[in-house]
Amino acid sequence: MNINDLTIDSLEKENYFATQELVDVVNAAIFLDKPLLIEGPAGTGKTFLAKTLSSLLNLELIRLQCHEGIDEDKAVYEWNYKKQLLSIQSSEKNENLFDEKYLIKRPILTALTNIESSIFLIDEIDRSDEEFEALLLEILAENQVTIPEFGTINGSDNRVTILTSNSTRELSDALRRRCIYYYLDFPSIDIESKVLMNSIDKLDEDDAKKFASLISFVRSLSLNKIPSLIESVEWVKYNNSKNNESIRSNLGILLKDKSDQKKYIEKLEESNEFNQE
Repeated sequence: MNINDLTIDSLEKENYFATQELVDVVNAAIFLDKPLLIEGPAGTGKTFLAKTLSSLLNLELIRLQCHEGIDEDKAVYEWNYKKQLLSIQSSEKNENLFDEKYLIKRPILTALTNIESSIFLIDEIDRSDEEFEALLLEILAENQVTIPEFGTINGSDNRVTILTSNSTRELSDALRRRCIYYYLDFPSIDIESKVLMNSIDKLDEDDAKKFASLISFVRSLSLNKIPSLIESVEWVKYNNSKNNESIRSNLGILLKDKSDQKKYIEKLEESNEFNQE
């Protein structure tokens, strides 16, 4: 695809705050026409990156949400059996029942055959099984899909393919080899403070950095459920709107596990670093 290089500024105009390293790897994936595999903890902005690129580049977003048990019927195609049955009852006996008009396109086939350029998001690939992962290899490596009753359908080079993984299982080496890889961790204090200021009215830079530093401290506590960007924004937004200066208030917004809340409070009592009360 012939797309001008993305920049940090162009992404920030779409309210996505990224490092230069991430911008470079996205540009490389577009230039080399290779899928981009983004791996990292849940809630770091992997899916939002695909949505941002869709908006920024004015491209349709085609999304395949992976889950346990996903197969060809849900991801690639299936035949319209009802339409085929009606055709058998009303048409000549020699009609080809595996014609394209009986084909129901699922996200993968839609992305391959889409006339217009698009962003193809394969979201949470780690939630699928190894068999489905193997199914993707032909698509990612050869830009085609084979339908036994129909033949091979070749795709066009008019899409940006992004795969995301929350690292719930190890992905195969074969899949990784076919992609450009990037590990997207939780943001730095500087970037998270920008996210907070962008999302919360009347939050100045000093307060944003204080909150971002606190949240970075929270994420370092070996928690069971590390708070995502969305959870940190919601926590700061609520407390800021109520002029609540206690960093122990409304922990249920930020921490969704009882033992995590207990660990957080214990660490606060041990440390004077965030003694704001």
